[in-house]
Amino acid sequence: MTYDPVTANPLHGNPLRTRADVEKALHDLFNPLLPFFSEGGARVRLDGAAAHFDRAAADLEGFARPLWGVTPLAAGGGAFDHWELYRRGLANGTDPDHPEYWGQVNSTDQRMVELAAIGFTMRLLPHLVWEPLEQRAKDNLAAYLKHARQFDFADNNWKFFRILVDLGLQECGVEFDRSLTEKYLGELDGFYLGDGWYRDGNIRRIDHYIPFAMHFYGLIYAKLARGDDKRVAAYKERARLFAKDIRHWFDEDGGTLAFGRSLTYRFACGGFWGALAFADVEALPWGEIKGQFMRHLRWWADKPMANRDGILSIGYGYPNLFMSESYNSAGSPYWALKAFLPLALPDDHPFWTAEEAPAVTSHEPVPLRHPGMVMMHTDRNVVALASGQQNWQMRHGTEKYAKFVYASRYGFSVEADERAYHQGAFDGALAFSDDGRHYRVRETNEVARIAGNTLFGRWKPWSDVDVETWLIPANPWHIRVHRITTPRALHATEGGFAIGRADMNADTYIDEIGRAVAKSKTDVSAIIDLGGLREGRAHRALPNTNLIVSKTIVPQLRGEIAAGTTVLVTAAMALPAGPSAEAALGRVPQAPDIADLEALFAREGVDVSAILVPERF
Repeated sequence: MTYDPVTANPLHGNPLRTRADVEKALHDLFNPLLPFFSEGGARVRLDGAAAHFDRAAADLEGFARPLWGVTPLAAGGGAFDHWELYRRGLANGTDPDHPEYWGQVNSTDQRMVELAAIGFTMRLLPHLVWEPLEQRAKDNLAAYLKHARQFDFADNNWKFFRILVDLGLQECGVEFDRSLTEKYLGELDGFYLGDGWYRDGNIRRIDHYIPFAMHFYGLIYAKLARGDDKRVAAYKERARLFAKDIRHWFDEDGGTLAFGRSLTYRFACGGFWGALAFADVEALPWGEIKGQFMRHLRWWADKPMANRDGILSIGYGYPNLFMSESYNSAGSPYWALKAFLPLALPDDHPFWTAEEAPAVTSHEPVPLRHPGMVMMHTDRNVVALASGQQNWQMRHGTEKYAKFVYASRYGFSVEADERAYHQGAFDGALAFSDDGRHYRVRETNEVARIAGNTLFGRWKPWSDVDVETWLIPANPWHIRVHRITTPRALHATEGGFAIGRADMNADTYIDEIGRAVAKSKTDVSAIIDLGGLREGRAHRALPNTNLIVSKTIVPQLRGEIAAGTTVLVTAAMALPAGPSAEAALGRVPQAPDIADLEALFAREGVDVSAILVPERF
């Protein structure tokens, strides 16, 4: 029988309309893990791929991450038949004399991350995971958590992990040094920027860790903390502000902006909506919050994201190690179960009783100063024009943070070969080569500013080459203006949006002077040269480079850049196939005047928040 990767998806066929549907989805996601629990219950090993941390930590990750889903399920009265397995695992994993011992934390360690789920479970379900343990197991578990929490956690969202452990210790009556809790709560406030936005540490990076980590954990704290009313109120108010912005990272189908690191956590991106419900924060009407949550789960139901046995893969829309991080083990994707937090709520909670409301979208652009984006809702898609953030620590950090444009429907691509310039996808990017083999793209900005609905960045692909880039929305198109100053001749390739490619070349490719267009059965993507005669190429990108689909076409513009100063003006768009897409091809926007853009930024330009942190090398 032919393997069907879609039906291997545990969400396949689930309508995902009701609380019962969401419960079923959780069980269907968890059950494939059962054969992979170790005999002692403390470790879950799903394949042989490695992360940068040791195998014991990876096995703990596989054990702990499902707790983000099954703990709310049980807290809300749902049935889960495997608590004895988890109790056995907690006892053995924290027993230094047991062969499945997780290993001692002695510095910043991946184990710290996974202990947060255990602390969360101890806080919500002490009667299931703490009280039934024998005294020796209680002593070992308490000692393990207390030992780990004394070390420095990473200077970012990790600081919440100590706080979640502390919530569990407190609930179980274990004494600990509470000054360490207060220290991290204060330091987390130092990451807050205003208007509901945080940064994930003191770095040039504002990504999905803001909704699915900073706010997610903050809202859990707001629900479960005792005696910290001022901070609880602050967390709730920040979430209310944030919801009005982050809803523009989600499209009308439930897809979310593909941007940044850790996208293998998939529907964890919808965890923010569930956390609002968990904390009883009606930041938007309940129907809208529920609609965002349910649509996001449904968006994943037809993606070939699982392996044959129903185990979630490393990847995004399909199994893909190219896009993974060095800290992704086979258990990493199960942070997706953070989305199931609303199962802790009773059936009569207004989140569950509300009728789903459609997404709030607007044809007008939505500027977001803090992440340095201008959002555009197009048909079944959301587009982010991006000023360019910085992440040199992550694999493919440039592609994940520094492209000019990102989208929910079309994702983005990572490059497969840094020594194959003519094979590069370069979607949403401008690449230069001085030897026809190697290439440079934007990796960071010297300046990143926003003025109204327009973005500006100044960047250097080489130390002697300067590029100024303006990004302007023209829905469904967007315009890019690049002023390039170089002492030597270069070759340049600029890419539009990547769309799915059919087998047997059953697509339409238009390669012309000044434009390239790709048409598939489902989508149309185009890139137009508004100011010159670059050659158009509908490029068949290398396989497994795009996050959402494994084979893509990327319209590109290619040409020589002479020594001196050159101005390139580009329009790009992608839409679902149909009359609207064909009509848009006939309504190409006009090139703007650089003098007008410079005047705009002289009057109104302000620095993007993401750039206002010193670089770290």
